[in-house]
Amino acid sequence: MTNTWYLYVFFAAGLVFAGLLGLLARRNLIKLFIAIEVIAKGISLLLLGTGFAKDNILTAQALVITFIVVEVSLVATALALIINIYRTTKSLDVRKLAQLKG
Repeated sequence: MTNTWYLYVFFAAGLVFAGLLGLLARRNLIKLFIAIEVIAKGISLLLLGTGFAKDNILTAQALVITFIVVEVSLVATALALIINIYRTTKSLDVRKLAQLKG
């Protein structure tokens, strides 16, 4: 392992920590969604950094590209759900989701 791997891990951990802080501190659905995306980017950076450190960058790139493709489909689905929630409750506050109980 080289010193650059530690740098990648440091920045990836920073992104994951910032995302977790955003998840715990916010109540807006869009901000929560952005926090989840920040965590995902930290995981992608960690995968690439580990592949670079292990001299297996092609496998790491393939994993990250697959991760991004799956993430894009999840983003589209989550945004569609957020739009429907906003149309129903006229708010993006997580506490108002209890109104959706049938």
